[in-house]
Amino acid sequence: MEFFMPMIPPSATHQEKGQNRKTGKYYEPENVKAARSKLIAYLAGHRPEVPIEGPVALITIWQFPITGKHRDGEWKTSKPDTDNSVKLLKDCMTHLHFWKDDAQVASELIMKRWSIHPGIYIKVKEIIDETVPDD
Repeated sequence: MEFFMPMIPPSATHQEKGQNRKTGKYYEPENVKAARSKLIAYLAGHRPEVPIEGPVALITIWQFPITGKHRDGEWKTSKPDTDNSVKLLKDCMTHLHFWKDDAQVASELIMKRWSIHPGIYIKVKEIIDETVPDD
């Protein structure tokens, strides 16, 4: 399965946790809750009828709106970090039952770039045999 979600990708990531000074407990800040809600809303229409059960290859391309002197297709080397962005995305995909557990994601390719067409391209592929996915 592959699809593109046209949007301005959220810049808030799973990594941004707040801590209550009185209780010491961690909580999810409002900007992360908003990012989670946005991703779930966009992903919901793409969820499979049945969750993938085996190993999964996940490809994501995060396309951010062009700012400053950047060019279309130029690699984005500023925050958010790819690993933190994809963690929140995988949590949302797990919540929507793309798979049973995000630990099933055995292969990942994550890219981020500036684009005149902002959004997130996602390809999910079940890994059928023991070889490395070909794409």
